[in-house]
Amino acid sequence: MSNEYGADQIQILEGLEAVRKRPGMYIGSTSSRGLHHLVYEIVDNSVDEALAGVCDTIEVTINPDNSVTVIDNGRGIPVGINHKAGIPAVEVVFTILHAGGKFGGGGYKVSGGLHGVGASVVNALSTWLEVEIRSEGKVYKQRYERGHVCYPLKEIGTCEPENTGTKVTFSPDPEIFEETVYDYDILKQRLREMAFLTKNLKIVLRDMRPEDGMIEKTFHYEGGITEFVTYLNRSKTPLYEDVLYFEGKKDNVYVEVAMQHNDSYTESTYSFVNNISTPEGGTHLAGFRNAITKTFNDYARNAKLLKDSEANLSGEDIREGLTAIVSVKIEDPQFEGQTKQKLGNSEARGAVDSIVSEYLTYYLEQNPTIAKQICEKSILAQRAREAARKARDLTRRKTALDGMTLPGKLADCSDKDPKNCEIFIVEGDSAGGSAKTARNRATQAILPLRGKILNVEKARLDRIYGNAEIKAMITAFGTGIHEDFDISKLRYDKIIIMTDADVDGAHIATLMLTFLYRFMPELIKQGHVYLAKPPLFKLDKNKKVWYAYSPEELSSILDEVGRDQSNKIQRYKGLGEMDAEQLWDTTMDPEKRILLKVSINEETESEVDLTFTTLMGDKVEPRREFIEANAKYVQNLDI
Repeated sequence: MSNEYGADQIQILEGLEAVRKRPGMYIGSTSSRGLHHLVYEIVDNSVDEALAGVCDTIEVTINPDNSVTVIDNGRGIPVGINHKAGIPAVEVVFTILHAGGKFGGGGYKVSGGLHGVGASVVNALSTWLEVEIRSEGKVYKQRYERGHVCYPLKEIGTCEPENTGTKVTFSPDPEIFEETVYDYDILKQRLREMAFLTKNLKIVLRDMRPEDGMIEKTFHYEGGITEFVTYLNRSKTPLYEDVLYFEGKKDNVYVEVAMQHNDSYTESTYSFVNNISTPEGGTHLAGFRNAITKTFNDYARNAKLLKDSEANLSGEDIREGLTAIVSVKIEDPQFEGQTKQKLGNSEARGAVDSIVSEYLTYYLEQNPTIAKQICEKSILAQRAREAARKARDLTRRKTALDGMTLPGKLADCSDKDPKNCEIFIVEGDSAGGSAKTARNRATQAILPLRGKILNVEKARLDRIYGNAEIKAMITAFGTGIHEDFDISKLRYDKIIIMTDADVDGAHIATLMLTFLYRFMPELIKQGHVYLAKPPLFKLDKNKKVWYAYSPEELSSILDEVGRDQSNKIQRYKGLGEMDAEQLWDTTMDPEKRILLKVSINEETESEVDLTFTTLMGDKVEPRREFIEANAKYVQNLDI
């Protein structure tokens, strides 16, 4: 084996070869998330045309062969020769990285596709891609295969001069992606969000694959982000009827904000720059939060709702139960990192702060009843936060005095390196007993919980700190929660929720996931949370044992071993029905078990938030609708 390292070992990756060699650098991953990202990249280009005011309809179609077609009625990608490259501009867009009309050339005032890699990356990662352009009464076409040009751009027909636009069809490359089947619901969530953020843009999504006929959904919102807030609050009870909407332009930053409080205890604020989600916020979000904190405190003081002796309301108090969208359009956005998750432009903070402060002050003066409702809710939140702080401080003092005492019911592991350790959160003492006997004591900790934990969707922080089961989890994990959260103190690399494979078990798992999502979201985002998958069936035959994790798997095993009277089939109703050896073999042994990793798609996090509110909130009707729409995904447990 040669260890030479010289000039000949330095690889030069020509053109789009670099994308195929390292796809994760350009689309994040080659999993389902990366697969769907291809569609977003092409749609983003069409949305840029809408932002420029030259496109009002985008059609996205999932074809029967799982290719995707995106059609817009924009200007059409230019077909003239690019003099620097010596080839048609459309070919430049699809074959050369960092090429496009988004680098200050005047093609776009604002744009989401900042890096100019979208179309060329999609081309590189597709088995084939075809582009058709309607421009100046003519139709042009070009085809590529794995990024390579199949033939020069050619004219294939004519059209009406006013009929302009671009049509792109591509088929994801199975050599690149772990899966190549598009999920209609994932695309639906993302395209709905795009339509909310671009007032009056119509986006049509079609799925041509179902055997019982095409599915079609149209997203068109004249109210834009105001309707977005109404949509996100549909599973909550608004505190007041109005959705507050402010817009304006300052320092070349166009600002749109929509907000409405509801009766919940969690904040749901989402920020966007040029229609790109910024999950980590940035200067625009900081400007918004500063504006509402200062404005509400000034109002509460002037209206004598806060006494001179009382402390100011914190931003957290004012934002309790707030649903808000902060959307800015900016000509030259500066993001922190390739992932575009945090905005860095200083002018965005000042613009948002100024516009929100001015319009919100005016609104509160004109609507004293609503202003008083918000302030009273904020004052109650302040009192609850103070009670929670005292409970937290008491816990901290006890911990310091006790020398980091862990919960008494926790069976901890002996290995002290978190990377080697995992904790099973187990429902009930019976299953907890089996798990404690079955576990690998060096690396596996067991924390049994008694019954169902508190539904944090309906509780303030002071009640959460007072709940024994939640306190046990917080102490065992070691990270703290909410504003005290510190992931570097996490004591286990894997947090595994292990509940019965029945309706009650699913409910308990959902309660735990709600708690983790609301108060320790980084545990999920950084890949530390898992669901255990215990078997549903045990089959005994001729002194041999098989385990099946689904009815389909059981049926397959029965086909293999034969269906006769010697089969003894047990349907597990709970983990407690398994002895320690069975539990280890099926659910806890790292070599054999099935774990489901819990993850959040940050591109559609508003939908994740809405799902938790729908499932765990007070309103029954949205929950019934959700269950009816998703019942098809539930396994049929009849044998």
